[in-house]
Amino acid sequence: MKIIDAHIHFSNWERFKLTAKEVSEVNYTAEGLKNEFNSAGIQAAVVMTTASRDIPESYGPVQEMRLDDGTPDNLAACIGVNAYNLAKNPEKELYYVEQELNKPYATGIKLYPGYTPFYVTDPMYEPVYDLARKYQVPVAIHCGDTSSPNALLKYAHPLTVDEAAVKHPDIIFVICHMGDPWVMDTAELIGKNHNVYTDLSGLIAGNKEHVQKRRYSGLFLNHFKQALAYCEEYEKLLFGTDWPLVPIEPYVKFVKALVPEEYHEDVFFKNALKVYPRLKELVI
Repeated sequence: MKIIDAHIHFSNWERFKLTAKEVSEVNYTAEGLKNEFNSAGIQAAVVMTTASRDIPESYGPVQEMRLDDGTPDNLAACIGVNAYNLAKNPEKELYYVEQELNKPYATGIKLYPGYTPFYVTDPMYEPVYDLARKYQVPVAIHCGDTSSPNALLKYAHPLTVDEAAVKHPDIIFVICHMGDPWVMDTAELIGKNHNVYTDLSGLIAGNKEHVQKRRYSGLFLNHFKQALAYCEEYEKLLFGTDWPLVPIEPYVKFVKALVPEEYHEDVFFKNALKVYPRLKELVI
């Protein structure tokens, strides 16, 4: 089965290197990612780049779509918006984002509410949505739990996406991580709004053994299965891992346990091509 991983990270940010070493135990190199792609049948992936230009030290250093040993040739990217810079110097930030959107690998825009204290309905984001409309790309939004104790969850609740989706019906919004733990709210949103999708990335962080343990935990699985059964919008679901938070192949098996088999081709492959059409140039 062909698979597209619609949500990974790929940069020299030390935090990802530490996660790979201490949490997921993956080989966090370009070669390591290629090997995982080959083992799991991954045709292409979408990198969520993290905004990091002139931001507070705690928010992370500059990230590039490259590790020390290079970059796989089947990666696209959602361009991360630096909310701090957008508020402080909008012209500079919007210029940067538009320059990135003109690059061949650009396939979307990424916002990080929660990690930054701005709602997605903040008026400062309106020019960003104008860029999404101009370049006909979706806007992926971090929703749900955060990896930082300093983040503010009220900005990352998936219900905040509802107003943006209603105001901009011609833009596709992707709620990342199914908004976990508020998966029922996300289920309602993707059922209500024709232009809202969700990815299933980052529902677990851990090594192969931890992912397998979760896969066989009925209570844990039911947390997500209830939401999926509630909305029955399998054409709105995108497979993603949040690599390097987890090894890819065990996570594929975990998501297969969540999604009925008759929807596997849509969730693991076809839906991503609808949301991120530029991926068509990367898949075999």
